[in-house]
Amino acid sequence: MLVRFSAIIAVCVVMMGMLSSCSSGKRATAQPTQQEVAALKLVTRSYRVRGKRYVPMSALQALKHREEGVASYYECGGARGALGERLRSGEYYAAHKTLPMPCRVRITNLSNGKTCEARIADRGPFSHNRIIDVSRAVARKLDFMRKGVQKVRVEVVSVGDGPGRLKAE
Repeated sequence: MLVRFSAIIAVCVVMMGMLSSCSSGKRATAQPTQQEVAALKLVTRSYRVRGKRYVPMSALQALKHREEGVASYYECGGARGALGERLRSGEYYAAHKTLPMPCRVRITNLSNGKTCEARIADRGPFSHNRIIDVSRAVARKLDFMRKGVQKVRVEVVSVGDGPGRLKAE
């Protein structure tokens, strides 16, 4: 009961902040409070794969995150991702080693300029020299299905889900 009440209060605080920034016509530049960040149910615990330890970044670090590198595509065929959700064919999802989950990213194919948003719902890729794995639907939209890998830019759009999610500037 107390947890639910705290979550409702946190969402109200976030909504009040969004409404106040809308009324002035200016974009809010204030950083989210610790309570707002804590209210998000993010997966940020460290983990190990093949003896290497990965430490996901905080929500505030993720909101500023931007990187370029090689993307590859994968299809889980109904398997569960690191969030425990089923990753279904045709959905726009991706895997990243250190972004908090869930979060939304904008992925840009650097060879043709095509962009797509995807939800980080899994961990990976654990192949050398790759920064993100994307679902088949994302690879199709970015037009690199035949090639299999592509140089991309990844930019965080938002962290968390629902009305209380934090948006990047």
